[in-house]
Amino acid sequence: MSARIYSPAKTAMQSGTARTGHWVLEFDPEQPRKIDPLMGYTTSGDMKSQIRLTFPTREEAVAYAQKNGIAYRVQEPKAPRRQKISYSENFRYDRRQPWTH
Repeated sequence: MSARIYSPAKTAMQSGTARTGHWVLEFDPEQPRKIDPLMGYTTSGDMKSQIRLTFPTREEAVAYAQKNGIAYRVQEPKAPRRQKISYSENFRYDRRQPWTH
């Protein structure tokens, strides 16, 4: 029984950083998923794959895992790469790509 502790990134549909900044503890699957032959659904007998615990800080998530004897690994969040582009860059006379319309 091992777990992964990580801070979720924002989804592609988010422009802001709401619902980020917290830490999540998820258990690794113990059994592989299999396809139900009748309906075609993907099923698993592993009930721990449904557990998802959230914590305000990484230290609290690590303390919870240590207190309950859960082997864990911490994934550090990647810093988002921001491109600083101003609106006036669209109208520069020395653009590398000319306007197509």
